[in-house]
Amino acid sequence: MPMVDADGCRLNVAVEGRDGGPTLMLSNSLGTTMQLWEPQMPALTKVFRVIRYDRRGHGKSDIGTTPYSIERFGRDVLAILDDLNIARTHWCGISMGGMVGQWLAAHAPERFDKVILANTACYYPDPSGWDARITAIREGGLAAIADTVMNAWFTADFRERAPQVVAKMTAMLTATPAEGYIACCEALRTLDLRALLPTISRPTLVIAGRHDPSTPLAAGELIRSQIPRASMTILDAAHISNVEQPHAFTDAVVGFLTQR
Repeated sequence: MPMVDADGCRLNVAVEGRDGGPTLMLSNSLGTTMQLWEPQMPALTKVFRVIRYDRRGHGKSDIGTTPYSIERFGRDVLAILDDLNIARTHWCGISMGGMVGQWLAAHAPERFDKVILANTACYYPDPSGWDARITAIREGGLAAIADTVMNAWFTADFRERAPQVVAKMTAMLTATPAEGYIACCEALRTLDLRALLPTISRPTLVIAGRHDPSTPLAAGELIRSQIPRASMTILDAAHISNVEQPHAFTDAVVGFLTQR
């Protein structure tokens, strides 16, 4: 796994899959590492050359200089592509990865073929939820928000039938450096990408979770309605739909990226 330098911040990157195949870059949600995509990797690596990375402040990547911004996250992605000498790639980002994807599709369309924005939003009208989360973490660490986050990430049915998966995801969340997580929250609390959406020209698929309380259907529908010719797929899941409905998520991704 190479470490890529992005303006002095080392980012942990993995490249796997089909040599010579089309390239697909995956981008994680807040509070997760590239391991989030394990359910998709067996299928995706048969078709694509897959790039995964740990966002700054997460996993094995450096925390780097704070404060963060959506532009900073986007430029990190471009630094990775430049380092790997990759001119163009497909993009699939979930949650925060979908927010970064909106910025990239608007600001660097020449670097992307098709774009998938999963379980994501384009703006937050009220920053108070982020403020409360930041306060909770500063007082009690990531463990203080773990149960609340799992309740948003997965439906009650999934949490009941897949406790081992939920425990693994909880461990991933709570291992995230608090400083990096908080810096991401501070970048998201004033998120507003609405003006960028009509400028996105890449073929775009929006994936939404029917039971997602974090980025609800209305948030996905707003994105779909503002990006020219975008389409939308709804999965029977909460926020982390690629883990709760791995097969349906993978089918949606592969189907969209391989259709002519």
